[in-house]
Amino acid sequence: MIQPQLAIAKLVTLALSLAVAYLAYHGYRRNSSEPMLYVSVGFVFIGAGAICEGLIYLVFDTSIESAGLIQAALVSSGMLLVLASLRK
Repeated sequence: MIQPQLAIAKLVTLALSLAVAYLAYHGYRRNSSEPMLYVSVGFVFIGAGAICEGLIYLVFDTSIESAGLIQAALVSSGMLLVLASLRK
């Protein structure tokens, strides 16, 4: 069973990352700025990574190591997209 404090912390992290993603997407649409699109998609991946570990572990009954590996892959992908936006 997941602790309520942990669930709240993960939901706050998800909400904040989706808020950043929304603002970045809005910036992309307003200015046709391709780097902002990368930032937007990157933060969606980061937000998904924030909540997926516990969900994968509980719903699919996998090992915590497998769930953690998937989470790390999602967050790393998001960070690579944000990094790519800085290189443009």
